[in-house]
Amino acid sequence: MAGFLGEYEVKLDAKGRVRLPSGLLKQMPPEIKGRFVVNRGFEKCLVLYPHDEWEKVSSKVNKLNRFVKKNREFIRYFFRGATEVVLDSAERINLPNHLLGYADIKKELLLAANDNLIEVWNKENYEALMAIDSDDFADLAEEVMGDAPEDPEL
Repeated sequence: MAGFLGEYEVKLDAKGRVRLPSGLLKQMPPEIKGRFVVNRGFEKCLVLYPHDEWEKVSSKVNKLNRFVKKNREFIRYFFRGATEVVLDSAERINLPNHLLGYADIKKELLLAANDNLIEVWNKENYEALMAIDSDDFADLAEEVMGDAPEDPEL
């Protein structure tokens, strides 16, 4: 699957629906057919997985040894609240209330496309999280990517 890119500010309607921006829709491969799974993410965001990507991730999680307590706890929490959502004829998805509450999403939200998934954020929470200065980002990049082998094509 080709990756998603971009950040998109959108509004939630009174019924918990959000219209996917045309910039995201243009990036969506036809095999997705508008099917997603939305779930809790890290740092109090939601994660919108294309259905095929959800299958890959959930398959990986399901390979964990359920005889290990930490694995069972992770599996329960990971799948807690996961919900299939489908684009309607107006290119909207309906986000479940219990997940909106988890992510503190009320009206304005931000969709942050990250390659094979889309994070769904309370706009203010996302902006606060991303308020990192360039020196701190450079330090983080060195810590995370400093040992990665260089790609001669880059």
